[in-house]
Amino acid sequence: MGNEQSQIPGIEIEQKAIEVSDFWAQHNATVNNLQNGSKLSIFVGDIFLNEPFWVPQTPLERFNKNLMLYRHPSIIRYISSWQKANKFLLAVEEVTPLSHLLTHMTTIEVCLGLYSILKALIFLHEKADASHNNVCLASIFVTKEGTWKLGGLEYLCRYKNLTAEYLQKSRSHRYSKAIDSNEDMHVQNNVGRKDFVDTFAFCIFAIEVLKGKNSDMDILNTFKELCTKVVQEPNVLLRPKLISLLEHELFKHKFIFIHSYLIELPLKADRDKTEFFTNLKHELEELDEQVVASQLGRLLVSRMVLLNKTARNCLLPYILIPKNGENNALFSDQIFRKYIAPQLLNIFCVRDAQIRLLLLEYFCHFIDCFTKEELQLHILPELLVGIKDTNNELVAVTLHTLADLVPILGADVVIGGKRAKLFNDGRPKHHTSSRKPSKNPQKLNSMVEQNRPIIGPESSAASSSVELNTSPHDLPERPRPDGEEGETSTEEIEQSAEEDVDIWDDWGNENVEGISEVTLIDDNTDTHYLHVNDTEEVRLSEEHSNKITNGSKTKKIIDITELDIKNQTKMELEQNEIDFFEDMEPVIRASNKFVIGATIEKSGDLVSSKLSVNTEDVSEEGWGDDWD
Repeated sequence: MGNEQSQIPGIEIEQKAIEVSDFWAQHNATVNNLQNGSKLSIFVGDIFLNEPFWVPQTPLERFNKNLMLYRHPSIIRYISSWQKANKFLLAVEEVTPLSHLLTHMTTIEVCLGLYSILKALIFLHEKADASHNNVCLASIFVTKEGTWKLGGLEYLCRYKNLTAEYLQKSRSHRYSKAIDSNEDMHVQNNVGRKDFVDTFAFCIFAIEVLKGKNSDMDILNTFKELCTKVVQEPNVLLRPKLISLLEHELFKHKFIFIHSYLIELPLKADRDKTEFFTNLKHELEELDEQVVASQLGRLLVSRMVLLNKTARNCLLPYILIPKNGENNALFSDQIFRKYIAPQLLNIFCVRDAQIRLLLLEYFCHFIDCFTKEELQLHILPELLVGIKDTNNELVAVTLHTLADLVPILGADVVIGGKRAKLFNDGRPKHHTSSRKPSKNPQKLNSMVEQNRPIIGPESSAASSSVELNTSPHDLPERPRPDGEEGETSTEEIEQSAEEDVDIWDDWGNENVEGISEVTLIDDNTDTHYLHVNDTEEVRLSEEHSNKITNGSKTKKIIDITELDIKNQTKMELEQNEIDFFEDMEPVIRASNKFVIGATIEKSGDLVSSKLSVNTEDVSEEGWGDDWD
């Protein structure tokens, strides 16, 4: 049924088995060559068995053959099979034995599982004319979505091959409690019913899984009673068919009805779909949130639902947005992350424009439900594909979604490539540094009432004028220039300016007096200097110095014009510094002057023209003869 060439490339099978039966061991496996690292289940069994019943084929080989032949949504999905050494390997979808999960399931989940298995058996009976022959707990598996799947097809046979001999040979390997003690007699009497084997076994299975499940539903107890009657009925012809069990009230429960309707949605009429999706939101609110998300989450965001117009308007706004205090969504943030987000992650791989636009419309609401790894490795690559599409609407919405990813992943990840700082902040900076208050504010404010003095001699025309502001707080802020270039020079200048402002913090009373009053000190010399900002010197003539009192007494200058200020106009060059512009002084020569006032004779008339030029003093060419 297979060879090593059909082995799935990149598959890694775990050494530890999760379930071991008489004929095989079940292992979990991972396919690493796929982007999402798909999970599979691998059944490993021996190729040769000594028992006569399994001479043509081993149980696992029969299981493999029947899985390939009978396909149904409620039967385990076949993936691949191959032989390796003396082992036969069967790969199927990721499933877990029901025995591992049954104790943690709710009553409604068990009822939904029974409905799924019942549909699979009806398919075998009505469509395939086949009998399963071993319906029991060991033959049922559960997918990661919580759906029950029928397995254990190694005993399956067509109705025409269902004989007493076949049942006798397989009886030692089948579940003993699910075997009718009179099955040989029923087969030999050649009754018109061939489904009695599975009917008996299903009722036993239903009683076992519902045991210990407490529920307030009265219909659950009635279903148990029905199963008990079927088991106890000796006449096969009086036993109900499995298809008639679907009409029981238990399988018409609201939850089971919604589940079956979503599965069979492609078969429904448009009018029925509209009515169904219009009322679905209110019906889901009456059910348990955990059960709805785990059992119906995959179906509620399926392709058929996402493309339905009524569902997009009446249902999906309450599914694609996690619940918070401001909306009426169906799923809380925790439930959404666990059950809905993984489904949406897979849907992003679907290349359907309408589905992608719908996901991007609500993406900002559930973006926080994904991890950074999921956003970067799964969603971002799909979004980058979207911006290359010819659909302008899709490209525009995709660009908005990429903008939402920038605060989470960073521009380096979303945009890619090298980036540089190409824009500067041109807003003026407002300094809020604290300044020390003056120790003598009255002396500082005395200059405000006086006129602003100008330092310099009365007779000198080239003297400098210095305006003394009363307070540094009155200086206006110099805004940064618009369109500044570079990042370093302007910032260094602003930094130095800020440092100069901070120097005012260390000034005491003496500095304030030196600025507002211009204190002069008599050192018994003819010439006195007052240094201003290390670049200006205030020179006091002998006439003014005589007016200064003896000792170290200070004098307040009312008129600053009494002072003589010398400006240091040129700084001496350093000895090692070369002046490259020494011989580059421009030489300006006086140009010749044109004399205007002559007359020009034209057509016998004397016309006075202001453009007449006296050429006597012209020693060089003017505008030329182009002036007409």
